[in-house]
Parts: sequence; structure tokens; C-alpha cells
Amino acid sequence: MADNTEHPVYGSTSETAPTERQMPSKVTVPSLVARKGTAKKILCLTAYDYPTARLVDEAGFDLILVGDSMANVVLGHASTLKISLDQIISATRAVKRAADRPLVVADMPFGTYHVSPADTASNALRLIREGGAQAVKLEGGEARAHLVRTLVDADIPVMGHIGLLPQSVNARGGYRVQGKTAEGARQLLNDALALEEAGVFAIVLEGVPANVAERISERLTVPTIGIGAGGGCDGQILVFHDVMGLSLGPAPKFVKRYANVAEIMRTALGELVDDMRTGDFPAEEHTYPTHEELPDDWDYGI
Repeated sequence: MADNTEHPVYGSTSETAPTERQMPSKVTVPSLVARKGTAKKILCLTAYDYPTARLVDEAGFDLILVGDSMANVVLGHASTLKISLDQIISATRAVKRAADRPLVVADMPFGTYHVSPADTASNALRLIREGGAQAVKLEGGEARAHLVRTLVDADIPVMGHIGLLPQSVNARGGYRVQGKTAEGARQLLNDALALEEAGVFAIVLEGVPANVAERISERLTVPTIGIGAGGGCDGQILVFHDVMGLSLGPAPKFVKRYANVAEIMRTALGELVDDMRTGDFPAEEHTYPTHEELPDDWDYGI
């Protein structure tokens, strides 16, 4: 066998070995609940693969949601309804391998909890056992409270989600801000209180007027996580691709983009195309030498 120690295919050991990191305190469900009523915001972001989750972890986020938004920003679907349980499980595995500190929460896809409590529990257990999730999230308010109780009784931590519900896009006729009237705001509060009583450890408020979200947050004893719900919530969550400028389309009003990674990638890919066409890539530094001088007729007779 040839000796490749001088010219390893994937670079030197020092280049590829992971750097040693000091392990911070692990974020848990009780530690997040304990932040309620404190000034320490809960920092959340989505991730769907190993490298993204690693970066989110290193940045200091407390919670990673393996969201059904993967259907839109990764798989190119028009809605979140197309994502499957197996796809979420696979993505959660990758995220869990990368994330040391954050709590990893997996979305329950459309159709996985619109069934009997027993089937809902079975699907959630797959996310925990096979995917490695440490909690699950499902959409809906008072009408889902009995399902939340079933999962909590099975020792599965549950994050609720009320307000704008992407999985209800067909029933609601689109993506609309919720709680804009007194009646709507009261319904959201009722939903939040029902979920809290059922045992959720936190509730996502999406697409809710800031003053309504703030009042709901004040009424609850569990943390609220806002997305398009103003700054009065106990934490915030956004979609990774929206924040980084990787979403190939207009961003929602509530998104603040901190980078334009898509443009950086377009530039880099254009340069690669040019180099491949002109022969500038690969250059000598991208090739491997032999360990001895080969005669001109080394392939003679083969």
C-alpha cells in the first residue's frame, strides 16, 4: 500500500482535526423555564444540518428548532405541508450531532399530530428516540391541549405554537397576522393559557401584534418565544436562511437580514466556473505528486 502520509488527500491532520472547545452548560427545559421573569432573553434559531447547527451552537444560541420551514428554505416547497416525519428525523439527527449546548427541538410535521393521541405520541417518540430531539413543537391552541397532555404524560417536553400557523395555511386561506382585534387577542390568550395548563414548557407566538404578545407573555408562567411578535416576548426565533440571506425570495417583514450569503455564493461559484473553463483550476497546488520519477513508458504493455 502506498504511503500517503506526506500528501493526504484531505489535507493534514492538524487542518482537519476538530478544535478543542470548552463545554458550556447544557441548556435544558428546566433551565429555559427558569428564565421566565428574568432579563435573560432566550435566543433561538432554526437549523437543518450539521454545519449550520455547529455554527448556531458556537454563536451562543440557547435553542435550535429543526423546523418544518425546511420544506420551504431547503427543499423548495411552497408551504411547510410537504415535509415528512422521516425528513425531520433525518435533519434532527444531523443537528443533534453538531449541537452540544442548545436544546434541540423538532417540529412535528403536518399530519403527525392531526391523528389520535396514541399515534401522536408514537410520532413524537420517533422524533425523540430516532432523531435525538430533546423536545417537540406542535401548532395550535386550545384544540391541541389534549395532545399536549398526552405527550407530557409520556415524558416528552412540548413547545406550543399559536398565532400565525403555517400548517393551517389552507384552513385560514393564507398567512395572516392573528390577534388584531379584541376578540382575536382574547382567543390567543385563551389558547396560550390552555397550552400552559396542558404542560407546555414554552409557547411560540408568531405573527401577533406586539402589544398583544407582550400582554400574553405577562399572563403566562412559561416563556414565550416571538417571531413577528415584537420585543415583549421572553425570547426570539428566526429562520436561519432568512437571517443569513439564503432564502431565495422576499423575506417576511419581521426578518432582519444580517448577511447576504446567497450573493457571496453566487460570486464564488461564478469564479469557479471561470477557472474551470480557462483551466486555471486545478493548478499545481491542487494536485498530488508521485513518490518516484515514472518512466515515459510506465503504461506500456498494459
